[in-house]
Amino acid sequence: MTTARTKSLPSSHAAPLTQRAPWLGILRSRRLWLGVLGWSVALLIFFPIFWMVLTGFKTEAEAIAEPSLVFSPTLESYDAVQNRAGYARFAINSVVVAFGSTLLALLIAIPAAYSMAFLPTRRTKGTLLWMLSTKMLPPVGVLVPIYLLFRDVGLLDTRTGLVIVYTLMNLPIVVWMLYTFFKDMPRDILEAGRMDGASTLQEVLYLLLPLTLPGIASTGLLSVILSWNEAFWSLNLTSSQAAPLTAYIASFSSPEGLFWAKLSAASTMAIAPILVFGWLTQKQMVRGLTFGAVK
Repeated sequence: MTTARTKSLPSSHAAPLTQRAPWLGILRSRRLWLGVLGWSVALLIFFPIFWMVLTGFKTEAEAIAEPSLVFSPTLESYDAVQNRAGYARFAINSVVVAFGSTLLALLIAIPAAYSMAFLPTRRTKGTLLWMLSTKMLPPVGVLVPIYLLFRDVGLLDTRTGLVIVYTLMNLPIVVWMLYTFFKDMPRDILEAGRMDGASTLQEVLYLLLPLTLPGIASTGLLSVILSWNEAFWSLNLTSSQAAPLTAYIASFSSPEGLFWAKLSAASTMAIAPILVFGWLTQKQMVRGLTFGAVK
């Protein structure tokens, strides 16, 4: 009986799905080409990093010769880099400054974003725009007063000075991101907490922070990356004691020219920790940046 019913079905049911719905084939083809385009752009963006890593395993003569993927790998440049300047001290400075400035920025930004999101005034929008406008000012425009101020209070070439500068540098972005995440949170939850007798501190600690943790985490990760990659202030406000990895890279350029192999080795050692950190936390970053996108 089942066989007879199957044979009696119209021929259109036995036709491939793409023949019955031609738009599916077009959609799949479009996705394929978009995938190819995406991978091509990704490889194009990643190629400079790939070439830098390869150059770090070449000799200076091979680095300045005709570009080639065929060579004998050597650790000569890495040995020279390590012998010239200790990597560990610069790496520790970068870790302390990046994570210290991020923690301080979050401690300041969370109360500020909370007050702007849930207790707004007529000056709130103007304050947010003013904070964002400070990012449009070139850093060199305030270099001299900050340098003189740090010199007078003894903060030149100190981790504390860099933490303060990096915090002020990232604070507008951190406040804006947290303000956006807090605005997406339903107010009914906080009102229910107030009705149950929760204080403002309890409301923030036990209701707001747990519910917006993905957004706070992604904001903190972005702040760490921005602080790690910052070079302008580290080169102008430090010399030896508090110099991070960005200053470590710059130390391998000289008036005689650039030592490409050694510079590539130093750059690879400097970006490796943050690349690994970003790869390990990419899910948290994406989850936080898309937090509140779907209601």
